[in-house]
Amino acid sequence: MQKIGIAKGPEGASRLIMGCMRMPALSAADAAVMIETAAELGINFFDHADIYGGGEAETRFGEAMALTSLKREDMIIQSKCGIRPGLQIFDWRKSHIIESVDGILQRLRMEYLDVLLLHRPDLLFDPAEVAEAFDALEQSGKVRHFGVSNTMPMQIELLKKFVKQPLQINQLQFSLEQSQLIDQDLYMNNKTTDMSFMRDGSALDYCRLNDITIQVWSPLQQGMFGGMFIDNPDFPELNRVLGELGEKYGATKAAIAIAWILRHPAKMQVIAGTMNPVHLKEMAEADRIELTHEEWYRLYLASGKFLP
Repeated sequence: MQKIGIAKGPEGASRLIMGCMRMPALSAADAAVMIETAAELGINFFDHADIYGGGEAETRFGEAMALTSLKREDMIIQSKCGIRPGLQIFDWRKSHIIESVDGILQRLRMEYLDVLLLHRPDLLFDPAEVAEAFDALEQSGKVRHFGVSNTMPMQIELLKKFVKQPLQINQLQFSLEQSQLIDQDLYMNNKTTDMSFMRDGSALDYCRLNDITIQVWSPLQQGMFGGMFIDNPDFPELNRVLGELGEKYGATKAAIAIAWILRHPAKMQVIAGTMNPVHLKEMAEADRIELTHEEWYRLYLASGKFLP
């Protein structure tokens, strides 16, 4: 598995990340198999959030790790906090961030997180209070690196005015079907399509300019939670082209769709959320595939886009 450079972040991070949101559905033994499979494939980055399964994803991961021979120092463990579904609020207050990390570490059975991300923006966030939380977590050794998710460029700029630590990651949705991060540049000033609307403040270009690594979530999904576009009859042309390129490269459609993301020069990481070892192996095949310039555009157009 190829590695990427996260500026001032954890070293030697794999291009693919194992997303652990669905891990509560597994037994500890099966979860251990998933973790070991990831390690065998060269995937050393694992993504959590304190809301995944109400904390059960982290608990299962901690239980499963105890069944493996893997070393903690060989893994990059990331979690997120800030969403409080029971209260129907987002919460970036200092007390909640610190309490969340304590809970995360207890469930994971670990002493520190390699990366903590703030999970979706709190509309009432005080950047000075976030800075205090980050300082406390860094000084205590509980968190080594920091970032955000689904956060607009100007919100990051506001945080950077107060936060001493580099914000190294922004976790964003991106796929062949959900390609707004790049559509708006292609269709700029085009009144014939709403794909010209600026929805994210040029987040992709901003992250590239500021050495912030984008982590892609739902790389195979349509909409936010609309199911996969792979083998979906609503996307016949896209699946036809994915299939043809899959035959050429000896890979699955899913691997080709992920290779399309990895082909972008922004050097993004891709979160693979499967809890099936066979599927994870298939998705990891994307790491060896280098789509041509022409093939990348062919897939983009097959997803329903057009060139102005």
